[in-house]
Amino acid sequence: MRLCMVLGAFIVITLINASFSAEESKHVPSIGGFPMRHKIEKNVLSTIPSRRPSENHGSNIGNDPLTERSNKLEKKKLSVVHSSIQAFSADSNPLLKTAENEDIKTLKPSQFNKNRSNSRKKAHPRKKSHKPVPVVSPVKGISSVQTSGAAPLLPDRPVLTIKIYEPGHLNKEIDIKRICGYGGKYLKLLILITSAHSHFTARMSIRHTWMNYGRRRDVGIAFVLGRTTNASLYESLNKENYIYGDMIRGQFIDSYINLTLKTISLLEWTDTHCPRVKYILKTDDDTFINVPKLLDFIDGHKDNRTIYGHIIENAKPHRQRAYKYFLPYHQYGGSVYPPFVTGTAYLLTGDIVHELYVHSLRTYYIQLEDIFTAVLVQSLKIKIVNAGSFYNTRIPFLPCRIRNAISVHDIKENEIYDIWRKQMDSTVKCN
Repeated sequence: MRLCMVLGAFIVITLINASFSAEESKHVPSIGGFPMRHKIEKNVLSTIPSRRPSENHGSNIGNDPLTERSNKLEKKKLSVVHSSIQAFSADSNPLLKTAENEDIKTLKPSQFNKNRSNSRKKAHPRKKSHKPVPVVSPVKGISSVQTSGAAPLLPDRPVLTIKIYEPGHLNKEIDIKRICGYGGKYLKLLILITSAHSHFTARMSIRHTWMNYGRRRDVGIAFVLGRTTNASLYESLNKENYIYGDMIRGQFIDSYINLTLKTISLLEWTDTHCPRVKYILKTDDDTFINVPKLLDFIDGHKDNRTIYGHIIENAKPHRQRAYKYFLPYHQYGGSVYPPFVTGTAYLLTGDIVHELYVHSLRTYYIQLEDIFTAVLVQSLKIKIVNAGSFYNTRIPFLPCRIRNAISVHDIKENEIYDIWRKQMDSTVKCN
């Protein structure tokens, strides 16, 4: 009887121990669907010192007075391991956030790469660059960082113009046949008006008034501009030229400091497309030109190798950089300028155009175009003649004063209409 009771008790104890061991083996929960957690737990637990069988919390519970404390310590360590795995799973691994607790094995390689790239973008966001676009100056060997539309920076030493000037024109929309047909064979006068990109209103005022003389077969009139790096402005100029076909556009950046390049550009265009023209008038878009008076002037002069205009003598260079007409020593070292015609308006005979253009490229650059032209004229021994009717300044808008002038300067866009009306008013008689 006692033997049966002992055997029964042994069987009950054995079943209880087996049941407890089975539940302990199922204890480790799933953490975030992370498949590597079993290995990590195993590796971490393997670092814990091994116990004797009697000390194992899964076998002889309650036999050792330190077992309960040891079990608490083991559970605490295991809890730390679990929390570390959870932290790694939730924060350090971006794939788990994307998968949202699904098995990573179900992720496609493309999705894995996509998630990796998204993680990198978030971790290392790129800042947009606000640096100006580098524009290489046309001066050979010299480069500078400029904002779009800026003029190329000139070196602080003498430089030949050929190293700065870029030849060629945007001739796609120009009506060359109307401006100068047959190379200027039948053209008495070609008027070239230097203008700026933004001076659309000034150009329209001229088109509506004295540019009407360009309809004559013996007169051609066009505007001269440079290029721009502004895309919207470039498109606007293209549309304007498509409508009117009267804008010659060179390859230089259009700016005040590049007026000399603009003058060279108009010489090049004339030499290329209108070499047989008899006279060329260079003027600005804030100037009113009395074309009938100019044609009469031409008929009364038969000179060769001559420039007519308003002559300035004994002028001295301005060395203060803040001054509008500043000129550095390395561009012109003399104390007095040679006699020159003011750039507002002057008339050239057609036989000097080619000579002026070719020689200008071999001359050291001067940013003041009328001084640059004066140096060329002096070097080539071209004659300059003072013509009183080239006022090249602002005068009272009186009908008879206007009719006796070839050029009136500093005229606003709206004032051109008033001057035009007074010039054409047949009710006013002048002596």
